[in-house]
Amino acid sequence: MRGEIDDDFEKNTTSRQPTSPKGLTLEKAVELGEYHPDFLATFPEWQQFSRIIQWEYIRRALKNRRHQLLVHWAEINNQIDFSKKPHLQQALDNLQKQLAIVMADEEKYQVEYSI
Repeated sequence: MRGEIDDDFEKNTTSRQPTSPKGLTLEKAVELGEYHPDFLATFPEWQQFSRIIQWEYIRRALKNRRHQLLVHWAEINNQIDFSKKPHLQQALDNLQKQLAIVMADEEKYQVEYSI
């Protein structure tokens, strides 16, 4: 049963084309830290930009996302009586994993957009 649910979820999330939410602009998406080119390509103006400009948008979004994760990490880490709240360590671990993903994605996109 659980495997079927996971399989259905995977099919539904990977087969859909990303669409930009109504009212969200490219600038706002970048400001909020959305850096995946597939998502950014859902904005009509993205196709009009050169690869250099696209890379600059991705770089800015990566920087914003990294900043968000670091601020969130600091907020959790600086909780009063942090040592008495072991459940918060899991949140820090998850944030560190997300930071590692962002850093790996940045390297991947540097190579992809420098060609």
